Amino acid sequence: MIAVGIYLSEAICLRGLLLLDENTMTLPNGDADTGTNNLEVTVIIPVLDEEDNVGPLLDELVEAMKAVPDHEILFINDGSKDATLARLRDAMGRIPQLRVVSHETACGKSEALRTAARLARGRVLVTIDGDLQNDPADIPRLVEAFQAAERNGMVPPPGIVAGQRVTRIDPFPRSLVSKIANSVRGAILKDETKDTGCGFKVIRRDIFLALPFSSGLHRFLPALVKREGFSILLEPVSHRPRVAGVAKYNTWNRLWVGIGDMAAAWWMIKRYRAPESYVVVHEDGKDEKCSAL
Repeated sequence: MIAVGIYLSEAICLRGLLLLDENTMTLPNGDADTGTNNLEVTVIIPVLDEEDNVGPLLDELVEAMKAVPDHEILFINDGSKDATLARLRDAMGRIPQLRVVSHETACGKSEALRTAARLARGRVLVTIDGDLQNDPADIPRLVEAFQAAERNGMVPPPGIVAGQRVTRIDPFPRSLVSKIANSVRGAILKDETKDTGCGFKVIRRDIFLALPFSSGLHRFLPALVKREGFSILLEPVSHRPRVAGVAKYNTWNRLWVGIGDMAAAWWMIKRYRAPESYVVVHEDGKDEKCSAL
């Protein structure tokens, strides 16, 4: 029943997908992987009713990404009712690397990230929140940390760089509840991550799309990447106060929804056994042992 609900929800969101990029095909039946994978980095920004934040955020992103060649900026508008989509549309003419896709109705952050990941052209995805609390200036350093781990042959291979907010700028009691939730999650999922709620993540696109999907996935990316046998890297990032718009979660709805999502993540991790290697069998008996990663 849970699985049926997840897939039905996703199908509804994908049917209502609006693409403001004539070079991208729609997702047939909600299943197609249409990213062309011909860029190195796609920055994904999910937004919901952030009309006063998308303009300043775009300016900061364009400046920060000058240090990251071969990239695109992909906004996923999750059914905003304000002028968010209109302001993004207006910006497309002056920012050639900007692409915008939109859900007709709000589907949730995890669903928005998955839609964008499917349409992304980058080999590596960078996720960042759309409320200006994450600082785009941190992106080049996080991307370099991921790429350096790949170049240096990290074992197990790097799967994700998770941003860790050095100083949280959140009101009480939200900050306290978040700290308790992080401690409980870490003890149960053993994801080696103190701040999994930070929107800053760097992850290979193919790994992201291979992860089991459910609503709330974005809160447990490090745990699910570790489930697949990859390494988790942690990098400090700055955190800024929200200056416009309103938070989409309050303390209590985040708490109760988070408990259910964590139970789903725990079940998916507990029930999975990742193979360390596999053997390619040949008729002549010269079989090849290959790493599963």
